[in-house]
Amino acid sequence: MPRLIPAPSVIPCVGTKPKQIEEYAGGATTGDTGVSVARMVSPSGWTEPGQRPEFQEITVVLRGLLQVEHEGGTLDVHAGQAVITARGEWIRYSTPGPEGAEYVAVCTPAFSPDTVHRDEA
Repeated sequence: MPRLIPAPSVIPCVGTKPKQIEEYAGGATTGDTGVSVARMVSPSGWTEPGQRPEFQEITVVLRGLLQVEHEGGTLDVHAGQAVITARGEWIRYSTPGPEGAEYVAVCTPAFSPDTVHRDEA
């Protein structure tokens, strides 16, 4: 039977500025460990520590610009585009554009603070 998710869970975030994370499916909201789906709203100038996660992440940018640093360079992902990052790949997300960014992230397996492996501060 279909299961309604009446509202997302608001997840605490890390980074240089407050960012809004709304998880619709995943560990915090549904207890799912296989996949997580979250909507992010990041302000202009936000950046987070680098990470080497144990999950694949598919990110669809709805508005603005998401910048993805990786060991081989930097990708600019604009509204209407997506990026896929592989398990074990070092990445760092930021929103340097003047309007910040809104995007949806799908992680398989689900995002977990224990498997994201953020860089030391």
